[in-house]
Amino acid sequence: MLYSKTTAEQKRLALRERLASGELLRFPGAFNPLSARLIERKGFDGVYISGAVLAADLGLPDIGLTTLSEVAGRGEQIARMTELPAIIDADTGFGEPMNVARTIQSLENAGIAGCHIEDQINPKRCGHLDGKAVVDVDTAAKRIRAAVDARRDPNFLIMARTDIRATADGPMGLDIAVDRAKALVDAGADAIFPEAMRTLEEFETMRGAVDVPLLANMTEFGKSELFSAQQLADIGMNIVIWPVSMLRIAMGATGRALDTLNDEGHLRGRLDEMQHRADLYDLVDYEAYNRFDSGVFNFEVER
Repeated sequence: MLYSKTTAEQKRLALRERLASGELLRFPGAFNPLSARLIERKGFDGVYISGAVLAADLGLPDIGLTTLSEVAGRGEQIARMTELPAIIDADTGFGEPMNVARTIQSLENAGIAGCHIEDQINPKRCGHLDGKAVVDVDTAAKRIRAAVDARRDPNFLIMARTDIRATADGPMGLDIAVDRAKALVDAGADAIFPEAMRTLEEFETMRGAVDVPLLANMTEFGKSELFSAQQLADIGMNIVIWPVSMLRIAMGATGRALDTLNDEGHLRGRLDEMQHRADLYDLVDYEAYNRFDSGVFNFEVER
């Protein structure tokens, strides 16, 4: 009932232990607190909270318009509804190194298990769009060092995301991405998120280059091929995310339902596509609230 029984500290420790096992952890993207609870119910390992989804939820493009308070607030709402650890997209850290430090402590306060800080310039862009630019390696490293210095819980996972592969085309692009990843590990990153890898072989090269957990982003309609969880596990990846997939599916279904309302004036033919009310009540643990009310209000006022 209400919120997670597992504390933020316990979630962070559990995530660290699972990462140390070397297995591949599956983190679908939650677009709201209820979807996070469904991700847990379906047996996944964690919840991913995408910056693109948070922006889209506000009707905004993913171009750095969201603020730290908006991201931390929504992250807290999602993370507290599940026993699973949540990793959140912290963009570029919302400013200079001191802002990055504040970001980390705000996300710790929000109950998040970890985050990633990227090396794009401000304002950032979606990692799979053209026209991005990255900061120099010293600036990127300062962001990570600030994040590491600021955290109070040593188990809070600080992941460095590098977008340099998408900005460095040609045969040397992957080598440049590997060098950037190594520099970010040297700066203290606990894990690396190499964005926009083109092929499975590129992921394999990155896996062989750094000795920290690696995340694979399997976002649709982007620059990376859509590999299966098993393919990624076979080459030693540690986390796979599907950041926007659940939102895309939900919005696609909503669009089709609205078309049906326009065409037919009712949704009787789409009932089998809907979450049944009984399933919703079960997911939100409606019965536990009912039991709580009955236990609290089981007295009579003396007259």
